Amino acid sequence: MSNRRNSLEGKSPFATATRHFAGLDGDVAAKLAMVAGDIALILDAAGRIVDVAADPRAFPEAAAWVGREWLDTVTIESRPKIMEMLAGMRKGVTQHWRQVNLVASDGDIAVRFVTVALGAAGGSGTGNGSGNGGGCIAIGRDMRDEAKLQQRLLQAQQSLERDYIRLRQLEARYRLLFEQTAEPVLIIDADTFRIREANLAAHQLFHSRPGTLPGGKLTALFAHAARDQVIAFLGSAMVSHGLQPLDAALAHSVDKVQLSASGFRERGGQFLLVRLASAPGTVRADASVTARVIESMPDAFVLTDEAMIIREANAAFVELVAAASAEQLRGQPLGDHVGRPGIDLDLIDGQLAKHESARNVMTVVGARDGFEGEPVELSAVRIGSEQVFYGFVIRPIGRRLRDLPPTSDSPRSVEQLTELVGRMSLRDIVRESTDLIERLCIEAALEYTSNNRASAAEILGLSRQSLYSKLHRYGLGNMADAED
Repeated sequence: MSNRRNSLEGKSPFATATRHFAGLDGDVAAKLAMVAGDIALILDAAGRIVDVAADPRAFPEAAAWVGREWLDTVTIESRPKIMEMLAGMRKGVTQHWRQVNLVASDGDIAVRFVTVALGAAGGSGTGNGSGNGGGCIAIGRDMRDEAKLQQRLLQAQQSLERDYIRLRQLEARYRLLFEQTAEPVLIIDADTFRIREANLAAHQLFHSRPGTLPGGKLTALFAHAARDQVIAFLGSAMVSHGLQPLDAALAHSVDKVQLSASGFRERGGQFLLVRLASAPGTVRADASVTARVIESMPDAFVLTDEAMIIREANAAFVELVAAASAEQLRGQPLGDHVGRPGIDLDLIDGQLAKHESARNVMTVVGARDGFEGEPVELSAVRIGSEQVFYGFVIRPIGRRLRDLPPTSDSPRSVEQLTELVGRMSLRDIVRESTDLIERLCIEAALEYTSNNRASAAEILGLSRQSLYSKLHRYGLGNMADAED
């Protein structure tokens, strides 16, 4: 039972230790202690080093530790561990290895120590401290090689993490370039001609929903008559460079595309990078559809250059400005037909230069020779960098404004009044401002007098009849409930 209590780190003890080690003398015990670790310290009951056994090349200062406290040979953070080991040794508690740092002139030395009691104190746990009975032996194992190995492992792990982050960044850049490029690009398995990856432009070219092309065969996207040519071209691209692009007709379409391909290897497999472009002389069908849609729009559309000279206009714009045809409008300044002279289009041009778009701007069409013009709502966009164009969508709103209740557009704040600039003349804005101030004063007077109309009329300097009239005008009350 004593042997089981003093076992180290849960190891099963010898079954007949007394019989095997009964004749063990001091020299043999010392050899066992020296073989068990790289350094051995003999400590007295007070924790003072009385003898040392160590390799002087690994522990050159060990001989100088004799006579010193074990606590004084370790770093400050290791002292609590030393105290715990000494206390446990005196109480006969089963010991386990503890790592401490020994102080040396060329740096700290990491050592794992375990203490074994010597004499009767270790076996009985009395700790009487008589003779050698209260001392112990501390066996240590040098951890510097293991620390270096751990350091190299940590450095290798950090290097792998950096490489992994770099690969993720490269993949993100590749993915962004692959998806954002306007040229249709596909990655094809050279053996099966199945699509591995396809960017957004490729899906748009084949009128497919995003993500539906991968897994299908590339040859199925071309007309039957062109598939043999496509297969032969892709086979040649794997073994040759500088092939001339192939013109091939698409399936279910009259369009042709120009196909280029280059081969590469990845993970032991062969793949093809296929790029597609419109064949020379091919007119995209959707371009003509777009033109027809713009021409048939119920809202007016006009395209101008950077100087706001009309380039194109649809039928709705021709009708809106009462012109004979779109040809008659080409080359004319847009300002001759849209906006108040020198005001609206200059403001819109500044907004387009700053934000590249303008939305729901109130202006007029045909404001000439004293005629105020027809109110319209205009949205515009600016495109291009070297050659700039403006696109305008114009919608008449005169009927909508006439159908609105007269009080629906009444401003209720200073912010709403400032928003009227550009939509109304200064005379109308001043009239709206006067009405706003008058209404706010009446509301403040009613709130101050707790809705007592007689008192409100008195503090406003109005007769009760005038106050009732204004209340009715602003929708703040009526004659039925006006009596106080």
